[in-house]
Amino acid sequence: MLVSASIMALTFLGIFTEGVHGFHRTKFAMLGAGAMIFAGQWFGFYSPSLALKAVDWNVVFLLGAMMTIVGIMIPTGGFQALAYRIADYSRGKLFLLMVLLGTAVTVISLLLDNVTTVVIFGPLIVLICQALNISPIPYLLAAALLSDTGGVATLVGDPPNLMIGSAAHIDFNTFFMRMGGIVFAAWLAILYALKFFFRQELSVTPDTPDFTEQETIKDPQTWNVSLWILGFMVILFIFHHDLGWNAWVVAAIGLTLLVFIAHHIDLDESFGSLEMTLLIFFVSLFILVGGVERSHFLEYIGTFIKPFVASDLLLASIVLMWVAAILSALIDNIPFTAAMVPILLGLEAQGINVAPLWWSLAIGVGMGGNGTHLGSTANVFIVTLSERIAKENNNPDLAITPGVWIKKGTPAMILTLLVSSLGMSLFFDFFAAPIHPHK
Repeated sequence: MLVSASIMALTFLGIFTEGVHGFHRTKFAMLGAGAMIFAGQWFGFYSPSLALKAVDWNVVFLLGAMMTIVGIMIPTGGFQALAYRIADYSRGKLFLLMVLLGTAVTVISLLLDNVTTVVIFGPLIVLICQALNISPIPYLLAAALLSDTGGVATLVGDPPNLMIGSAAHIDFNTFFMRMGGIVFAAWLAILYALKFFFRQELSVTPDTPDFTEQETIKDPQTWNVSLWILGFMVILFIFHHDLGWNAWVVAAIGLTLLVFIAHHIDLDESFGSLEMTLLIFFVSLFILVGGVERSHFLEYIGTFIKPFVASDLLLASIVLMWVAAILSALIDNIPFTAAMVPILLGLEAQGINVAPLWWSLAIGVGMGGNGTHLGSTANVFIVTLSERIAKENNNPDLAITPGVWIKKGTPAMILTLLVSSLGMSLFFDFFAAPIHPHK
């Protein structure tokens, strides 16, 4: 237990201090996974075969398939046309523009991961704001905050959700039914908070350019086929539990259909869009945490948590939500989720109803990323993009600095947590209901 806990602690320390030493977090995850296997063999609690079993391949394959589908959709120009159509429709009403862009980002975040969503929309938002001659900061910040929040609503919207859903055997429908309402309330809270925080920027009169030419899709055939297949995948996601499939099977079916129907697609180019660094990071984390679990250290930690959870489940759920959010604002939420999942599974094995704890964990790690400019990869991308725009225009006011984020983003995160805590308290019986009633 001591050896496995030490390896995990040192690995997480390396991952969380990425900005200090300059080594990518995936390198430390790989090193930690390797050290865990060697130590496990030496002390007799782990082995390469057990490490392979510890990997949640459902998460890895699902992420990989969805990344490839997105990689096929981006070059079609469909996302760009959608963004410009929104800008044209807003007719110079800046809060309406924020609402429409925020809605588009959120809807896409329900099916695609947050990073992909802001990578698609971030540069488009900058181009739209330059054409309107307005500051892009309110809209970039809205994209980051709303993509993080929207991703919490579905099983496939955020990598931690995939980990939670796969471990707790939560299907697509159940996840959306429990999370949809509370996420929608938090989403509305963020929009109105941003309207208040950026009331000065949203009150200016923009230019009125014609976006009609930019609304043309380069490859309409592939774009339309992709949309039909995504719709079909949503239907399969809804019924995947009844069909006896894991979520990755649905993504694999969608990807296979797409590459056959849009037959001119270059597979080498499409699979080149896979974020192998992120996938290796996941695999390494699963191996690392699997070793700690095999050493029974997490079971030992669970014995200290059990009395608190058993005495007041509502309070424990809200505390977990806030702790998960604060830690996710400061450090990466994926390692924290990976460490918490086996602890909750251990509590469940001891007969404790952990249903509300799963939902609190998903809310905390998802919305907590909004707390700082480094709280999620989506935030880092948006901040980096704003800094580049500020440098190109020689205007520091166009950059989203840590100070700007603390003034606008952090209060938005706190507001969403207050709304979520209130929702959890008012509808606790709903969240505490067994995930699998038939069991």
